[in-house]
Amino acid sequence: MIKLKLGPRTILYPMPAVIIGAEVEGKPNFMTVAWCSIASHKPPAVAMAIKQERYTLKGIRETHCFSVNVPSSDMAKVVDFCGIYSGKDRDKSKLFTIKPGDNPQIPLIDECPVNLECTTIHTLDLKSHCLVIGEITQTHVKQDCMKGKKIDPRCVDPLIYATSSETYHRLGEVVAKAYEVGKVP
Repeated sequence: MIKLKLGPRTILYPMPAVIIGAEVEGKPNFMTVAWCSIASHKPPAVAMAIKQERYTLKGIRETHCFSVNVPSSDMAKVVDFCGIYSGKDRDKSKLFTIKPGDNPQIPLIDECPVNLECTTIHTLDLKSHCLVIGEITQTHVKQDCMKGKKIDPRCVDPLIYATSSETYHRLGEVVAKAYEVGKVP
């Protein structure tokens, strides 16, 4: 197999395109983040990289809390809008039905099938970006996305971002059952 060396790149698949919500100067604001991942199981935590100049990061630093809103693939247009425009210049809260979380300072997007309420537990300056690690304090899931006691990712239909092609995608087919397929080499 021939592989090309591309140098250091921010390529890792899949990358969920999520909408981060935070209260900034007393108002809900939202931004798109594709550099977001689960960071820990105990405590349950997420990690995300946010450009230092982003307006929403100001709110996260002020309130020490935020939401991770997982949009479905049919929300691509509004997700892209939230990534293009700054809350300094546009009131993005008008795009959504906003519900308060258990923490009233955490704005949740009702249209998103999954919302995570988070409390900031650590930030790390990475020059161009700030790595924000947040403990997940509550998870909200639309009832029709549940199959018994488990979330069905096909019902969530999360939006996926591909850095190299700058395109949005959706999840594909199931290829194997985890913790089973690898039992026999």
